Amino acid sequence: MKKDHLTIDSLKFDFARIDELVRMWRESFEFGVGVADPHPIAEQSQYLITKLIPNNMVRIAMLDGKLVGFIAATRDSISQLYVRKGNHRCGVGTQLLDWAKAQSSGSLWLYTFARNAVARAFYEKHGFRIVARGFEPTWQLADLRYEWKAQRAAV
Repeated sequence: MKKDHLTIDSLKFDFARIDELVRMWRESFEFGVGVADPHPIAEQSQYLITKLIPNNMVRIAMLDGKLVGFIAATRDSISQLYVRKGNHRCGVGTQLLDWAKAQSSGSLWLYTFARNAVARAFYEKHGFRIVARGFEPTWQLADLRYEWKAQRAAV
């Protein structure tokens, strides 16, 4: 993949694009976690529009006009980071994560499911460390809290 064709941009309120984003999000989630998402597409779209977008900075990754990833983050946390199945290990997630780190207050936290080996390896490769283990009751799955702290430059 040539990275010069990859662009990170703010989400535009285009309902066709939002539907595409939700479908990609679900496919990526189901691939990584190995569990089918039981929520209706319309419900997840509504969650994106009414909860995720108002409470996070949301960016999408486009590759040659195709939506290949998205991130929802605050200055302190990452709520969602998904890359389209088939676009893993191509730099999409890294660029989205680098964007979040640049917007951060110098540290970030996030949760991922313990069974999502791809996500765990990705976050650990990018300097995140497990700080807590828990259980997510809605999904009935073990989860992990990761944290990242920016390295201070030597003075």
